[in-house]
Amino acid sequence: SHHATPKKNKKFKGDIRSPGVPSRVIHVRKLPNDINEAEVIYLGLPFGKVTNLLMLKGKNQAFLEMNTEEAAQTMVTYYSSVTPVIRNHPIFMQYSNHKELKTDSSPNQVRAQAALQAVNAVQTGSMTLGAVDPSGLTGPSPVLRVIVENLFYPVTLDVLHQIFSKFGTVLKVITFTKNNQFQALLQFVDGLTAQHAKLALEGQNIYNGCCTLRISFSKLTSLNVKYNNDKSRDYTRPDLPTGNSQPTIEHHAVAAAFAAPGIISAAPYAGAHAFPPAFAIQQAAGLTIPGVPGALASLTIPGAAAAASRLGFPVLPGTHCVMLVSNLNPEVSSSQSLIDLESVYGDVLRVKIMFNKKENALIQMSDGTQAQLAMSHLNGQKLYGRPLRITLSKHMTVQMPREGHKDQGLTKDYSNSPLHRFKKPGSKNYSNIFPPSSTLHLSNIPPSVVEDDLKMLFASNGALVKNFKFFQKDRKMALIQMGSVEEAIESLIQFHNHDLGENHHLRVSFSKSII
Repeated sequence: SHHATPKKNKKFKGDIRSPGVPSRVIHVRKLPNDINEAEVIYLGLPFGKVTNLLMLKGKNQAFLEMNTEEAAQTMVTYYSSVTPVIRNHPIFMQYSNHKELKTDSSPNQVRAQAALQAVNAVQTGSMTLGAVDPSGLTGPSPVLRVIVENLFYPVTLDVLHQIFSKFGTVLKVITFTKNNQFQALLQFVDGLTAQHAKLALEGQNIYNGCCTLRISFSKLTSLNVKYNNDKSRDYTRPDLPTGNSQPTIEHHAVAAAFAAPGIISAAPYAGAHAFPPAFAIQQAAGLTIPGVPGALASLTIPGAAAAASRLGFPVLPGTHCVMLVSNLNPEVSSSQSLIDLESVYGDVLRVKIMFNKKENALIQMSDGTQAQLAMSHLNGQKLYGRPLRITLSKHMTVQMPREGHKDQGLTKDYSNSPLHRFKKPGSKNYSNIFPPSSTLHLSNIPPSVVEDDLKMLFASNGALVKNFKFFQKDRKMALIQMGSVEEAIESLIQFHNHDLGENHHLRVSFSKSII
């Protein structure tokens, strides 16, 4: 088995001292079977000099002695908030009740001493080398430069730290915006870990279909962090002041001077094909990255699920809630059809169809997140034969016509509409946001309405109904599959809020399921 048997552990518990009493010696448990000395030493290196090591391989445990109690304390504190993972094994540690390690000349110990010397040689060697040439013999830099493309949701320093920590200890992070791109510099314990993280994460999306990671090695080999705040952090120095939250000019200068040349960005959404297309934001919150077994699969990012909801979700600076929709088909598009479609992704407050160019409309959502959601899901989708073009407008609001001015009813205000789906904070409608698909989810169906009634209703505008299924547990809900995504979009517009009698208005949204 990968872990020591419970019996052995029990006998061994004698060593585990109450975690509150600091000691230079740290007891490390639950190590993988094939662990090597260097990997254990690397756990301690970021926090100070490792002066001794005792490996208990049969028990999947080790003792690590640091040069000062302070170093040991910083290490235990750090790892109590960030569980270190080696080859998908979470590792646990606490202070030992040994004040120092006695070593003997057993083969086991000789190996440990040799490993210590080798690691120390590498450490002091790389210190004197100054800049590490990523292509040179010294190996890759421990500092990665990360650019986040398609930033539809804010990515925080904590989110980055959580993702990259899955590969090893992240010592320092600096985030900044440069060339209108959100970027970060992350310093790992060593170049090997950085290389591993880069290989696994390059081109992956943090959230479904957006926030794509572009990663290169930085020319910097260590970061100088002055403040611990939401822009920069040095995890080895919890004592740093918070400063003010503005990144210092120096960070920008450092980043500008040392950052590797811009990475050639692949087509946007390059990583998106790896995900099933109808992937809810709720699920995207549990980041799944192909090819990283279990490491990120289990990662849930606090706030990613909320990224789609307004619950404490910071709207990106400069994120507008007004979209410009163009290439509409003026014969059939109306403000009502736009409302019905956009309301799947958020609450529409106002719509203005342009007086002199009826192919264009402005749509104001209730917040920037909803506008981003609607834009990312609907841009390029066909509506009445024409692909929609959606961009963010520079207008902050849609103005109502002045008193006494008639604009032929082209501007409509829906702020007080009773039909808003997302009025309630944390509404479960947030977890049912999916890209347009040919299968529609129907709800609020009265008991008297049967399958044929609904099939006939949806076929009444000439669309093809391919399939239909009531939910087994709840007959108020059903799935209906249309001939194409475009037909489904038009059916949603036509029949969302359709009166089915008995005071039941049909609710229609896109489904991730296929019948």
